Amino acid sequence: MSHEEHTHQEIKGHKTLATPAVRRLAMENNIKLSEVVGTGKDNRILKEDILNYLAKQTGAILPPSPKAEIIPPLPKSETLPAAPKDKARKIPVPVSRPIVFSGKDKTESVTGFHKAMVKTMSAALKIPHFGYCDEIDLTQLVQLREELKPLAQIRGVKLSFMPFFIKAASLGLLQYPILNASLDESCQNVTYKASHNIGVAMDTEQGLIVPNVKNVQVLSVFEIASELNRLQSLGSAGQLGTNDLTGGTFTLSNIGTIGGTYTKPVILPPEVAIGALGKIQVLPRFNGKGEVFKAQIMNVSWSADHRIIDGATMARFSNLWKSYLENPASMLLDLK
Repeated sequence: MSHEEHTHQEIKGHKTLATPAVRRLAMENNIKLSEVVGTGKDNRILKEDILNYLAKQTGAILPPSPKAEIIPPLPKSETLPAAPKDKARKIPVPVSRPIVFSGKDKTESVTGFHKAMVKTMSAALKIPHFGYCDEIDLTQLVQLREELKPLAQIRGVKLSFMPFFIKAASLGLLQYPILNASLDESCQNVTYKASHNIGVAMDTEQGLIVPNVKNVQVLSVFEIASELNRLQSLGSAGQLGTNDLTGGTFTLSNIGTIGGTYTKPVILPPEVAIGALGKIQVLPRFNGKGEVFKAQIMNVSWSADHRIIDGATMARFSNLWKSYLENPASMLLDLK
């Protein structure tokens, strides 16, 4: 074994083997190699030995080294039966990334989307928020979407629930335009926006971004779906333009795609309202006859600027939005 490959340390008549990288890690954490038990060949001290020693000294729980763990298959006699589809639970799968423990803190500059988020959220803290929450029965909308999905696919568009949520919000904004407004910095003037440029919060590798669908008030559900497909594709590729990311007047955040039911969304200035949508759950509910049935329930959480919007206005808007989604055929009466 050459000197370049290993560093030897004479300890009580025998040599302790350790690579330069391991020796450096020990020095950085003030660890004497003589106090570490090596588990490598010829009692060589490995990186894992240093980390385990450090864990014992600090009480920290260290992540395992990123090595592929081979799990032998169960014998046929021990194979577990598959769970029924209706009882199977979705188990969140952690993102697989190599874990590196250096033992040192790391400092990074706040740049790009994160820097923009700091600026926006700092301004948002100046807004007195108030919240309003409710639950929506989407049973009829779920059925309608299933019927329309094949038609949208034929046209080359993926149809999610979001286009319906966005269009229903736009119809509600026609009745309550104060929610599609902005307040100037001196709090002296309110500007009612003519266009419904509804933003959709997206979780991307670059961070949280909020592109918006322009002029929703004149778009059909299909046209909204097509535009969302375009924004999501560009967002995933990190290619959204300035025009897509600016000019928003109202925002919806679909946190339910990740999980959760209720939340407390933060208004994106200069907007004055935002809605956050929880996950859709199958829950028992009572019908008009007192009978229990399976309902597709989604929770919504609204935040509004209390300087110009009162609780009653937010509640009435939410009730109208809710009525459109619970009875999607009723949207036909107000569509243009």
